[in-house]
Amino acid sequence: MLRNEKKVAEDGGEGGEFVDNQTVATDAVFGELTEEGPNYRAVGWKGAVVLMLKTQIGLGVLSIPEVFDVLGLIPGILCLLAIGICTSWSGWIVGVFKVRHPDVYGLDDVGRKILGRFGYESFGIAFALFCIFVAGSGILGIATDLNALSSHGACTAIFVAVAAVVGFGLGSIQTLGRISWLAWIGTFSILISILILTVSVGVQDRPSAAPQTGTFVSDYKLFATPDAASAFAALSSIVFAYAGVPAYFNIVSEMRDPRDFTKSLIYCQTIMTAVYIAIGVVVYYYCGSYVASPALGSAGPLMKKVCYGIALPGLLVSTTMYIHFAAKYFFIRFLRGTTHLARNTKIHWMTWFGCTGSVAGIAYIIASAIPVFGGLVSLVGALLGTLICFQPMGGMWLYDHWSKGKERKSAKWLLMVFWCFFIIISGTFLMISGTYGSVVGIIDSYKATGGSAAWSCADNSNSS
Repeated sequence: MLRNEKKVAEDGGEGGEFVDNQTVATDAVFGELTEEGPNYRAVGWKGAVVLMLKTQIGLGVLSIPEVFDVLGLIPGILCLLAIGICTSWSGWIVGVFKVRHPDVYGLDDVGRKILGRFGYESFGIAFALFCIFVAGSGILGIATDLNALSSHGACTAIFVAVAAVVGFGLGSIQTLGRISWLAWIGTFSILISILILTVSVGVQDRPSAAPQTGTFVSDYKLFATPDAASAFAALSSIVFAYAGVPAYFNIVSEMRDPRDFTKSLIYCQTIMTAVYIAIGVVVYYYCGSYVASPALGSAGPLMKKVCYGIALPGLLVSTTMYIHFAAKYFFIRFLRGTTHLARNTKIHWMTWFGCTGSVAGIAYIIASAIPVFGGLVSLVGALLGTLICFQPMGGMWLYDHWSKGKERKSAKWLLMVFWCFFIIISGTFLMISGTYGSVVGIIDSYKATGGSAAWSCADNSNSS
């Protein structure tokens, strides 16, 4: 928690207020916050809602209709709700753990408390890799967007490079408090875009990927019979749609009052799940197996450009935030405990831009090397999303309650222990099986006719 000067404490602990000309407050992570450096504690509860929404609603929602096509509408909805409940609990644990342990900023700090140095390194690297891969997915999504808007007006590799440069620039904004205004724009952008898409597929004659002659009837399925690899990959895409949970640590750590986090979480998870179900059901119902991935390509040629044009800010902000999250992990790791962390020194700025530039560069390589949107989304969700959304959160509850609970072993404690082990085991299963399914899917995509190659100039906005 933030240890403010006396006046601020009396006013309720609003961590961004200046109480004198020098020290603003002393934070358990950032140390002394002063007027000479960035204010890392400036996010209110409403800002937290929109930041959390933007970490979630973006790339993930664009893959939900395709997931329903693989699993069938009813199993798809049930799986989405099940994963939504599990990740909502994980998000709640993030806020509770932060309040209990003010010195925790990210998942790496959690790992150190639970598993020592091994946990610190493995959890931290997993989180950083996840953010970098999501940023890569975002860069790929932006390139797809630009291809759709320009009717493939330039080589896709060029669009990927442009997206990486813009992501680096915006991701270099220092604090989440300053990024929150971008999150508002990005969230409304992507919501309006998918709303237009939903209306468009409902009134149009047929989806753009369907045969353009003859009578069209949607071939949506209430139940499907996918092979194991396809089913696991689809589940991984749902995990990806909810896998922004570990980034909640960054958000709650930069809130003025972390105790407001649970309120923000309830709003976020409710809105997000409602959007996922509504968009996924309607788009899949009208498009059937001809749904595109990303889903914005499912509308007709004109509406496809409209949807992509409106969604562009949302995709940019998603990429921005995940470049920022990964860079902040390395930045804090390098400068924690030094005066450079919260002061605008030369070392501060060199380290910060070095982190954001390196993260953007690696994300660019990933986007160029795996240019298959659906496959990349499911791979990230499987390999890294489950690893950092399920297992650590089960471990966090056990870390805080195992010793004391063993003494009395109440029914509530036994139920929670069972739940935590269920979360850990199910997360491990989804990670292994989903990674297998995603890799198989990517290999099949490369083998298929018209599949995109690494660093390709081919148009990637017409995939289905």
